Amino acid sequence: METLLQSCPIFTAKASVRSSVDRQLAFSSFAINKQRNCNVKLRAISRSSQDGSSSIEDVRKDGMLLGADKDESGSVVGFHLIPQSVIDDDTHLILELPGEIEISNSHDTTSNGKEELITDDDSVKTTSAEVTYNIVFVTSEAAPYSKTGGLGDVCGSLPIALAERGHRVMVVSPRYLNGGPADKKFAGAIDLDCRIKVSCSGGVQEVAFFHEYRAGVDWVFVDHPSYHRPGNPYGDAYGAFGDNQFRFTLLCHAACEAPLVLPLGGFTYGEKCLFLANDWHAGLVPVLLAAKYRPYGVYKDARSLVVIHNLAHQGVEPASTYSNFGLPPEWYGALGWVFPTWARTHALDTGEAVNILKGALVTADRILTVSEGYSWEITTPEGGNGLNELLTSRKIVVNGITNGIDLMEWNPSCDVHIPSHYSLEDLSGKIECKIALQKELGLPVRPDCPLIGFIGRLDYQKGIDIILSGTPELLQDDVQFVMLGSGEKQYEDWMRATEATFKDKFRGWVGFNVPISHRITAGCDILLMPSRFEPCGLNQLYAMRYGTVPVVHATGGLGDTVKTFNPFADEGRGEGTGWAFKPLTRESMLDALRIAIDTYRLHKSSWRGLMKRGMERDSSWNNAAVKYEQVFKWAFIDPPYVS
Repeated sequence: METLLQSCPIFTAKASVRSSVDRQLAFSSFAINKQRNCNVKLRAISRSSQDGSSSIEDVRKDGMLLGADKDESGSVVGFHLIPQSVIDDDTHLILELPGEIEISNSHDTTSNGKEELITDDDSVKTTSAEVTYNIVFVTSEAAPYSKTGGLGDVCGSLPIALAERGHRVMVVSPRYLNGGPADKKFAGAIDLDCRIKVSCSGGVQEVAFFHEYRAGVDWVFVDHPSYHRPGNPYGDAYGAFGDNQFRFTLLCHAACEAPLVLPLGGFTYGEKCLFLANDWHAGLVPVLLAAKYRPYGVYKDARSLVVIHNLAHQGVEPASTYSNFGLPPEWYGALGWVFPTWARTHALDTGEAVNILKGALVTADRILTVSEGYSWEITTPEGGNGLNELLTSRKIVVNGITNGIDLMEWNPSCDVHIPSHYSLEDLSGKIECKIALQKELGLPVRPDCPLIGFIGRLDYQKGIDIILSGTPELLQDDVQFVMLGSGEKQYEDWMRATEATFKDKFRGWVGFNVPISHRITAGCDILLMPSRFEPCGLNQLYAMRYGTVPVVHATGGLGDTVKTFNPFADEGRGEGTGWAFKPLTRESMLDALRIAIDTYRLHKSSWRGLMKRGMERDSSWNNAAVKYEQVFKWAFIDPPYVS
């Protein structure tokens, strides 16, 4: 033991070994920390059974516990995260980086005789989950590396929240290189020198893996020439890339191989994983598990969840492309899709297609959406986009969990993009943000004038046509209106024309600018979101965090998160965080806005209550992570999907 430890470059230590299990514990934690360059102290604990044999070996790092995985011979081959609550130790192994290794058979006990694990910092409070998992996120985008919308935010934040709760988490996403400044975001990822062959699209493709360990998460990037081109992850100025089916088929195959072949931190994730397949881009993952791996005894204990961020995008291609997936012919039925007659292009069109998201919904063990309201809406003909009957048949495994937000990026008390900071205790900075925004946009500086904002895509889904029809009447009132977004040219042109007509009341910023979006969120009094459907929506969460009152169409996540103001509730103190209107009409939107404007002008105390209740709302990712863990438990109660 001493020889092994002294030869390890990480440890310049002396070892005192007093238990036979310690030979097995001279172990892969060396490789773990060599790869991750940890400078923190580790503590390993060994519990002996009554016959003196070792039953558990664990490593503790920053409040998390790693349980030992053994092969058939009993040798320790790796570790998995486990909660502190299951530890009952007879042997402690203390590992310091760099430092000494010392083993003691003595117990550390509290005054009541219970054993207590000594930590380096008594102030550390763990929030570990009761049961931990090896979790693999598969996604087409993950912030800050790649992002076009809410999907990137979720897959950039939720994995970190789960890792903080003790899970071992990997995120698998493409390594996009477009020859611009954005390429620097992948600078911290190193080539793992691991190549695999993927059989798909009538040939064999070689893909590589890059890896960065950040914020407790293994960020794995799949590298292939098809990800190296100008544009965003899905297309460029000329439209969507024609080979997106091929590009994301590669991603799914690589993601299924990653837990088996990548020795991250010195050991692989192994077969008992929980895959989270996000949207259609990752939809082949549960199909591959069922069709390619489980028939051969691989991933028999794994589970898969498909997370629907937007059901409108399903990855539909002609039926003839099925052979590109690298799936057995008999699995065509899982992805087979027939368009209704009205949606076919001509009389001879049979409507036959393959639908990747449909295959995911058939084979996944659980189905999640990004809000409770949306989980119901997708089972209706209006919101199901042709998959409502399938989703209704599986509604027992369908759940909705509202997204969280990054509380550090979106924090009015320390936001680097806004001119003045403020908090729940001191709201004075919000007025200063409003004045600064009016000055920046060239609007008359009027602190008492209600300032309404909109941030989002300029398209049909976001209800821009409703805004267009209602704005002339809205601007007859004494208000100011600011819009930020890009999208359909007709709406961009309308914004420019409206600004020219209402020079003192309206400003339209065509395009998207992150600092400006923060300043609008902080400076406006009201945020308008008349979306036709909204799986979750993040802007209303940002707005409430900044004391900006949302007025939204009561759909999906908007209806879940924005509660309509009731001034008579709570003994006259009021309740609610904004206004959620129905139905989606010009009149309903204008009525809700008028009530909000009158409340702002005439009932200042009620308005302050609205602001404070919104700012008090728990929109943290930790809150969402706890709910995800409940679904993880349910996924492992039932056996995995088999054909």
